[in-house]
Amino acid sequence: MNLPNYFLADLPPEATFTPAMIGEACQALRKNREQYLAHRTSLHLIKVLSTTAEAWLDADFPFRQYALEQGPAATGFSAATLARGLDAFFRPLTQDQFKALLVQELGHAQRLDELTGAAGQDATHPAIARGPELLVHIAAGNIPNPTLHSIVLGLLTRSAQFVKCARGTSFLPRLFAHSLYDLEPKLAACLEIAEWPGGDRALEEPLFAEADCVTATGSDETIADIRQRLPSKVRFLAHGHRLSFGYVAQEVLTPYGSKKMVAHAADDIVAWNQLGCLSPHVLYVENGGAVGVEPLAEMLATELARREESEPRGSLTTPEAATIAARRDFYAVRATASQTRVWQSQESTAWTVVYENDARFQLSCGNRFIYVKSVTDLDDVLRGADAVRGKISTVGLAAHDELAAKLASQLARWGVTRVCPLGRMQSPPLTWRHDGRPTLGDLLTWTDWER
Repeated sequence: MNLPNYFLADLPPEATFTPAMIGEACQALRKNREQYLAHRTSLHLIKVLSTTAEAWLDADFPFRQYALEQGPAATGFSAATLARGLDAFFRPLTQDQFKALLVQELGHAQRLDELTGAAGQDATHPAIARGPELLVHIAAGNIPNPTLHSIVLGLLTRSAQFVKCARGTSFLPRLFAHSLYDLEPKLAACLEIAEWPGGDRALEEPLFAEADCVTATGSDETIADIRQRLPSKVRFLAHGHRLSFGYVAQEVLTPYGSKKMVAHAADDIVAWNQLGCLSPHVLYVENGGAVGVEPLAEMLATELARREESEPRGSLTTPEAATIAARRDFYAVRATASQTRVWQSQESTAWTVVYENDARFQLSCGNRFIYVKSVTDLDDVLRGADAVRGKISTVGLAAHDELAAKLASQLARWGVTRVCPLGRMQSPPLTWRHDGRPTLGDLLTWTDWER
């Protein structure tokens, strides 16, 4: 497959962007939006997006095949990891889920189309919502799904979009944009994909000047830098660095339950190589179960070794591999004098499991490096994680329904913004409220009609 040069990111690496080019691209996006996107109905856009998602789930879809063939070299993820990640993203993009999202966020599925009251109520207080005319996304480079999600939401709000990717990370966003172009060329003409190193003020100044709204995902330092450079008229929606962990109740630690739990934990560790904000850094396990915490950690190591055969991690940069090697060496020394054990892939950095009898939250270096920590209960965990309170995005739970509800309530009071079953941490539903905020609501401006 040869991709035509529809987007700036399709240009060869030696191509030079200028501030004038960026400004002209933004103006063209605004013009195309008014002509091709602004007056589309929600139902039409939902059909386009769900049809595109269905195509991406088809093994014979040319863009999916190209992603799995060329993606490992372009992204560093193996084909199996890419396939798992793409399925997790596109599977929820159904017509029913889009309509559920609109009702959840807006009270009525047609509130982006016309003045209407909330569903199930009279129309005495109708309202209509509208998205920004030009929406700029500053995308993080670790995993592609947040960028694809931003594009989908922007189309739903009828916004022209300029997606700025970090250098070398536009491969999957470009493919998604091309698949839209293949289905609806005029709709895709309201979307621009480009990449350059972050912090290029000469290029970003005209981009920010043209924007009505800017979204950014990245480190807290990146967020702070963008915030202080934006014109006062521009709405800014930021998602800074977030962390996640898993929690396993002793009641599931039966011989059968432990095998099932280990498989679910491995799903979350393997997904996008544990590089997303929703990936677990630590797996906290209650002691006192029929299967002990240390034997459970060994079971997880065995499972990760098996996954490396079926879903290999993929290549790393030299600094990434060196970080894992140094971390392993540290815990190998520590294991000689404390209640610490280490299991690791041989002759590679493919996976690492560190067991500790210490509830303090520990940052993983990612790339399938997981801590398993023995704890008394959830109170023990929350005391150990106090240093990162307010930074926890997702907790994956392994517990029976009655206890899970109690644990979820306790985590919510502590400040966690998403609780889900272990094994689904990297597969949030379309209706997920990212960082506890409205999925669409942050993007929209409302008009109320009082009669």
